[in-house]
Amino acid sequence: MASTETTGPAGTVTPARTEPRTTGPTRSPRGAKRENRLSGHGWPALLFLAPFLGLYLLFIVGPAIYGLVMSFFHTSMVAPGLGEFAGFANYAEALSSSDFWAALWHTIWFTILTTPPLIVLALVFALLAERARRARWFFRLAFFLPYILPSAVVALIWIWMYTPELGLLSQAVTSLGFAEPDWLGDPDFAMVSLAITTVWWWTLGFNFVLYLAGLQEIPRELYEASAIDGAGPWQQIRLITVPLLARTTSLVVVLQVIASLKVFDQMYIMTQGGPNFATRSLLQYVFDIGFTDFRSGAAAAASTLFFVVVLAVSAFWLVMTRRQEPEL
Repeated sequence: MASTETTGPAGTVTPARTEPRTTGPTRSPRGAKRENRLSGHGWPALLFLAPFLGLYLLFIVGPAIYGLVMSFFHTSMVAPGLGEFAGFANYAEALSSSDFWAALWHTIWFTILTTPPLIVLALVFALLAERARRARWFFRLAFFLPYILPSAVVALIWIWMYTPELGLLSQAVTSLGFAEPDWLGDPDFAMVSLAITTVWWWTLGFNFVLYLAGLQEIPRELYEASAIDGAGPWQQIRLITVPLLARTTSLVVVLQVIASLKVFDQMYIMTQGGPNFATRSLLQYVFDIGFTDFRSGAAAAASTLFFVVVLAVSAFWLVMTRRQEPEL
């Protein structure tokens, strides 16, 4: 504590005001109040989150850890316990298996076929729905309805459409004078047919909603000012809408890539991985190893490798989004 003295009249010494000496940074009263408020709400927040955290640990984290442990053992569904310790033998078997790499390539090829149209069409339909002056709610509902259909229903609809000589697409192709392709029976057409089904099913789903939310965040004043400067609708989309939706687009891309990599339902229902395993995805490979061959340890190792692939995609998106954030 530092103090100073001053000399007053008649030689008297008057002590000056004593000021405390600070040894470190001080918190403002506002910051202290905010910290107290947050600390006071900590326990109630944890109580509200406890049911979700409990279920998440029980059904997500717990099985994931058990699956990782199981991948190092010769676990079988027909034998109790984890079985004999295998080390990295299951991983070596998966990495040296041509079936594993073929299934991984089929998954990547399906992702390449579906991701670009799902992103572009979602943006286009979001722009159309946002610019609708009347019955905007109806267009949003109509565009989103296919996404809520169960995968089994979508698969049955498109199996009927692809049925030779009876399906709608087959009749449309033959009516135009072209030879009718074997949509699901030809290895050259099967994956493309599944991609068409997925694009119809997923186009106006979650991507559509994300783009609608991003469009609503763009200030209307920017479009009004650009219109005064003579910018047309296409120039507004190219110079205003697309750049300001960059963060939304990066999120849509990574979510769509992950969703396409996890494809299973439509492939399993419509083609069962055929013809000649031409449409067997990596998740179906894991399913076949675990529930057909009853080799749970090998299936756990393959699923762990697939998790690494998805994790790499997520890490790449995280790095890209951090680079887009402005530096403070």
